[in-house]
Amino acid sequence: MHTPQRPGPAWPVRLTVILAAIVSLVGLAGITPANAAVYSSCTISRCADARSAKSIWAAKGYPTSSGWYSWPDGRYNYTGGRFYNREGQLPSGATYYEYDVYSRARGAARDAYRIVVNRSTGVTWFSPNHYTDFYRL
Repeated sequence: MHTPQRPGPAWPVRLTVILAAIVSLVGLAGITPANAAVYSSCTISRCADARSAKSIWAAKGYPTSSGWYSWPDGRYNYTGGRFYNREGQLPSGATYYEYDVYSRARGAARDAYRIVVNRSTGVTWFSPNHYTDFYRL
């Protein structure tokens, strides 16, 4: 005699379990990558470009609203506004703002190069890989 199997959880429960598993496997939960690092100085090849961008943004008063700003080379550069340090890699308790390093045509796609500025102290960090690593300028 065949015994009917008991039905499993409803599809919304299954979907929730599957999505939770995917998030934990892919790392979308905001966990800092295992290879992330914060360095006390900047000696990699693009540090000079980051320092130059820092100087230009400083001359503009480090704008706090996100948007496009004219750049000395006749193109534009973008600031994304507030950087929330969600991964906690930079010192806590500060208010940070993010700025692109390289100029481009207005509206063009952004690349991964950023500087992040502590507005209270002026301490600036360079991230060549979109907030995985930080180098103090």
